[in-house]
Amino acid sequence: MLSRSKVFALVGLAATVAAGPCDIYAEGGTPCVAAHGTVRALFSAYDGALYQVQRSSDNAVMNIAPLSAGGVANAASQDSFCAGTSCVISIIYDQSGRANHLTRAPAGGFRGPGPNGADNLASATAAPIHLNGQKAYGVFVVPGVGYRNDNTNGIATGDAAEGLYAVLDGTHFNGGCCFDYGNAERSATDTGNGHMEAIYFGSSTSWGTGSGNGPWIMADLEDGLFSGFNVKQNTANPSITFRFVTAMVKGQPNNWAIKGGNAATGALSTFYNGVRPNAAGYNPMSKEGAIILGIGGDNSIGAQGTFYEGVMTSGFPSDATENSVQANIVAAKFTT
Repeated sequence: MLSRSKVFALVGLAATVAAGPCDIYAEGGTPCVAAHGTVRALFSAYDGALYQVQRSSDNAVMNIAPLSAGGVANAASQDSFCAGTSCVISIIYDQSGRANHLTRAPAGGFRGPGPNGADNLASATAAPIHLNGQKAYGVFVVPGVGYRNDNTNGIATGDAAEGLYAVLDGTHFNGGCCFDYGNAERSATDTGNGHMEAIYFGSSTSWGTGSGNGPWIMADLEDGLFSGFNVKQNTANPSITFRFVTAMVKGQPNNWAIKGGNAATGALSTFYNGVRPNAAGYNPMSKEGAIILGIGGDNSIGAQGTFYEGVMTSGFPSDATENSVQANIVAAKFTT
């Protein structure tokens, strides 16, 4: 249970958020094993690099850290470094201490447009926002951009339990495959049903859908995007209309859930919580433990979206923990 002082901080009754999302997950017994964010630190004590930018004029690189421990990214340092030229995000650092950093995705089942079939890197300046009035930059993914780590530490494999959340731009999406964040194949190829467990956001109708025209928060479990138990449609999974979106997926043996909410206000809603999909290969799962951002498990590169922050946990987070994480995200005050 969260202490009284932390609860006050999380709902915005204190001047400073005392706990970060990963502090909350740890207190709930499901620690972060990967924590990625270009807009803020995800641990209250974290003051290391959030991400690295590389400028085109001379290929020099610079790490961007929070303004203070647990704080918002120092966007001014990026602006100064990139003035008069363009910059890309070359590394998204893992704040968990496990070195699960994300870098340019290599060629996989699909080849990217970059060198040797690798993917492109995201513009460092295409997704400006504010947190608590402080400027920050998200990861602006267009088709052909992708990040990956195939040699990870501590990420769930097989049927092991895990939780994921991401804060995304609810207005930047398409129907391409696949704007994902989460657990994928180490080979960057499609190795079959149940070999992934990643958050998907977009309006693809090639596999599962929710209600309306999308976009939807779904799960990419490989060889299918799932909105619930049924392979095709779960009408309890609504189209998203928020500018800033909290998306959550979590899984454990023969049980998984999708949740979502407005990252700027309010509580989470549960769109599905039940047994694994009614198709072969998803129970038990065969997760492989790589991490992807902006692409499919086989390096499918047709999607677009914007990522601000996200984590992966060890263990199946409780509803109470996830509700506290949502309160923390709202207290961060994401605005344009």
